[in-house]
Amino acid sequence: MRILLISSAFSGLTQRFYTELDDAGYTVSVELHLGNVEQLMEGVALFKPDLILCPFLTRRLPPTIYEHYTCLIVHPGIKGDRGASSLDWAMQTGELEWGVSLLEAREEMDTGDIWVNKTFKMRTATKSSVFYREVTQAAVDCLWEALTYFHAPDFRPQPLDYDNPDFKGRLQPSMKQADRAIDWKKHKTADILKRINAADGSPGVLDEIAGKPYYLFNAHKELHLTGKAGDIIATANYAICRATVDGAVWIGHLKPQAERSIKLPAAFVLQELLASPPAFKLLSKGIKHLDIDYTRAGQQLPCQEVWYEQENKVAYLHFPFHNGGMSTEQCRLLLSVYQHLLTLPVDVIVLMGGDDNWSNGIHLNHIEAADNPAEESWLNINAIDDIIYQIITTLDKVTISAVAGNAGAGGAILAIASDCIFAREGVIFNPHYKNMGELYGSEYWTYLLPKRVGAEMATVLTEQRLPISAKKAWRIGLIDKVLDKQHAIFHAQVKHLANSYTNNPDNLRQLLDQKAKTRCFDEAVKALASYRQFELILMYANFYGNDAYHEARRNFVYKTGADKHTPDNIASHRQTHKGTNKLSLGSLYHFVWQDQYRLGDDDIDEQHKDLFELANKLVASSNKNELNANIQLLYQHVKAHFAAEEALMKDIAFHGYKGHEKEHQLMLEKLTAINHKINNNNWQQADVEDFVDKWAKHIVNSDMKLDAYVKKESVRLN
Repeated sequence: MRILLISSAFSGLTQRFYTELDDAGYTVSVELHLGNVEQLMEGVALFKPDLILCPFLTRRLPPTIYEHYTCLIVHPGIKGDRGASSLDWAMQTGELEWGVSLLEAREEMDTGDIWVNKTFKMRTATKSSVFYREVTQAAVDCLWEALTYFHAPDFRPQPLDYDNPDFKGRLQPSMKQADRAIDWKKHKTADILKRINAADGSPGVLDEIAGKPYYLFNAHKELHLTGKAGDIIATANYAICRATVDGAVWIGHLKPQAERSIKLPAAFVLQELLASPPAFKLLSKGIKHLDIDYTRAGQQLPCQEVWYEQENKVAYLHFPFHNGGMSTEQCRLLLSVYQHLLTLPVDVIVLMGGDDNWSNGIHLNHIEAADNPAEESWLNINAIDDIIYQIITTLDKVTISAVAGNAGAGGAILAIASDCIFAREGVIFNPHYKNMGELYGSEYWTYLLPKRVGAEMATVLTEQRLPISAKKAWRIGLIDKVLDKQHAIFHAQVKHLANSYTNNPDNLRQLLDQKAKTRCFDEAVKALASYRQFELILMYANFYGNDAYHEARRNFVYKTGADKHTPDNIASHRQTHKGTNKLSLGSLYHFVWQDQYRLGDDDIDEQHKDLFELANKLVASSNKNELNANIQLLYQHVKAHFAAEEALMKDIAFHGYKGHEKEHQLMLEKLTAINHKINNNNWQQADVEDFVDKWAKHIVNSDMKLDAYVKKESVRLN
């Protein structure tokens, strides 16, 4: 069955539909509705779907599509509910139960026949959190029920009927800022939280601070502080605490109303105002700054972004950073708390991340707001690298990643840095970088990803740039277990699994011993520093060498410069299959010279270095002519080098000559085989990887012995 997803963006819900259908074996593709109806129609005609699903639409479908195809729209509302602000109204008015409908497309929005409706209990949380959890899961449940009806001849969808008592919803107007407005002298804390939560993460609640307009996001109830309603009474962790008539709320993020503005931590946005003594009088009579002792267990303040809990021999490290971005400062804070946990008498450290977002890697908003975005990008990527290095090299404790929320880019790699990775069912992984202006990525991904899934699958994940479900991540070996989809059960299962390590000391010791041996072996094969060095060389080029990443980041942050076409990687119906097995600069494959290969002979060392350069040139070839030319260069270089070595061995009567020569012959045969595969269009980059690995081992083992013999003979003769 062919299912086309039409969506305004490749959003989280669209990705969830995509992965669910792909896992189940459906032929699924995506066409973005970007406003060009002719282009949209072309995409539908190319794919020829049996069914069209629309998980996220901000534009109407043209009648020419839904009149010829079954088109089902996801609407986040109960039966009868209509309007673009459905979930906003439900949250702000305090509905106890809400739902999701899967209904047919019609000219008048949300009036189509309903195929399925699912309801859920509302939870006190932000709109983005409720959408990510309850709405998304209800929509997926609707999807699978609708698919059971698709081929059922007796199925009839339910028409919109307000006389039917089941239809408790109604047409709701689009919510305006006037509907969201906060009266600090009147509204109580609970009402203020409802309003901010119902607008988080878009569009935010427009408010004034010191006479200037800002959108408010990321609010939390303060439990103790009080003050004059409306005043800023405290700051902590870059959040501001604002008094209400019956308490106070913490506001984590602000966005100035200016046309080109960015959502950032509140105290960061207000830093000039807060630093100006006269401005204090505009805000309040005095603002307290509260310091957080991150070495203490537990969450001391509602706005606290990093904290840990300790239960017996297990430490749980929480870092629910807003929207999953991790700035340089946040990375450094997380590292310092992790390092504190290393000093505690615990055997297991569980990285909990956040329930809605595990992590999305470096913080693009912070980078965009920096005076020098390239410099901040460099600092940020090194800061997250430092965290991952610390996790990889933790040898005296078991590390676990408990992934309850989606993980993308560097955040996905952060998750797999641990010894064990457990993911909640429904989590989406995006372990790739290239969509952000061909960004290469770091976080030791060229070590961690192939180690988990193998070189070929690592290449597929990073080149195809497609989301994968927790189930698929488990099938390919990216994670170790898929746990329950309900957060409460997931957390209980994580605790049980963590305790299973501490309850069996013998198994724990064996696991740690094996972990240390594996790390020692891996380091001997290729040092972690080498992976980081090469990744950062390419990242430096991304940050300082051209503007592709910076342009992509700006477009992402400001929601501008959107694609005019659906990206080929998600639109299988628009892909063309031609050319060679070319990999872009984002490829996993690269070959790095290491100091451990150095023999001390300048000429020989330079020849060895040249081989690594030629191997890199080969895998970067863009067409068959380049492939043929570069394999010949590599072959001739290796053949000449081997001939010189063999002549030397004969001259000095080297006792290991025959074995050494045999290794040379096998490597030349390997290159000949690669050349043959290139000519037959079935070569793989892994073939070159295998050759270079054999070459490196030949240097470390055989060439080192030859070099030692040469030096010994030189000393003896002198």
